[in-house]
Amino acid sequence: MNGKKIYITQFDRDRLDRFLGLPRDEEQNSHLDALRAELARAVVVPPQEVPADVITMNSTVSLVEIDSSEEEVYTLVFPKDADADEGKISVTAPLGTAMLGYRVGDVFDWDVPMGRKCWRVAKVLYQPEAAGNYDL
Repeated sequence: MNGKKIYITQFDRDRLDRFLGLPRDEEQNSHLDALRAELARAVVVPPQEVPADVITMNSTVSLVEIDSSEEEVYTLVFPKDADADEGKISVTAPLGTAMLGYRVGDVFDWDVPMGRKCWRVAKVLYQPEAAGNYDL
């Protein structure tokens, strides 16, 4: 993650704050510190005003891995909807936390077991807010 400005809708922020407020053991809580840090620096906007090229919750995006130029498609979801086989990445997973709020053209990185990966946001294929779905 870097210091670039990221965006989140008020609706997504409220739901993530509720999720983060649920009781958890210390290990689970420490795993969510990166998400808390990202939310703390995010610019909160009304759902109707979020730019259409921003990755919001339930957005489907195309990411390009910088080193390999490999393109992957993912949907950013809440933990209960995560399914790696279907490309549905939880916002609590390192990649999910890392991509939240970035825009087309932005580059972000995240830690993986073998080091660090760097991705560029190539396209937002679907964003609920751009489609008029303000409560997904």
